[in-house]
Amino acid sequence: MGTIDPARLPKHIGIIMDGNGRWARMRNLQRTAGHKEGLKSAKAVIGRAAELGIQYVTLFTFSTENWRRSQDEVKFLFNLINVYLRKEMDFYRKHKIRVIHTGNTENLPEQVRKELMSVRDDTADFPGLTVNIAINYGSRDQILRAISRLFENGQKMVDEKTLRSCFDNPEVPDADLVIRTAGEKRLSNFLLWESAYAELYFSEKLWPDWTGDDLDTAIIDYQGRTRRYGGAE
Repeated sequence: MGTIDPARLPKHIGIIMDGNGRWARMRNLQRTAGHKEGLKSAKAVIGRAAELGIQYVTLFTFSTENWRRSQDEVKFLFNLINVYLRKEMDFYRKHKIRVIHTGNTENLPEQVRKELMSVRDDTADFPGLTVNIAINYGSRDQILRAISRLFENGQKMVDEKTLRSCFDNPEVPDADLVIRTAGEKRLSNFLLWESAYAELYFSEKLWPDWTGDDLDTAIIDYQGRTRRYGGAE
């Protein structure tokens, strides 16, 4: 399979964690079981990213389109997110993980919003991996909200730098590698601006089956590519 070159790690990895529902259905379980198992995979992959020295990981946790799911599933997901954020505090502390959030907070349940802010504040000084949790996030929504902020600030001339400065977390760099699991090959409104020159990696494996070894495989594949950013070969 090859080995990872620590000098050529991607700085920012975005992950579309797909396949929780299918994983559960294949086992005649409720979709909620797949979401619970998916959290275990998220923890394993984040732990491995921290060990490797990756600087940023953005996890696509709940999209602006996921509100179309059943009310029961949406309620379960937010409860799971709420409990997980606080429960894993020792894990963040052990790996020096900083947690931030991207997405529109206006429609989030108040308790989830409070927990996101609390975990963000409690981990703000941790110097290791930054985990960017995308909840109620859609790339188009973020761009529109950024434009609205520019208008509110009286900005008349807009360039890439000024628009980017109004993103939720402008300090997070563009994605170097975007991973999607479960065999789907699309971005689904995820990091559209930030992945302009990202390498894309698609895995047939369902997200609840992912481990740290799968992250290694994706990074090795990434390191086997040549990034030219529009330049000549």
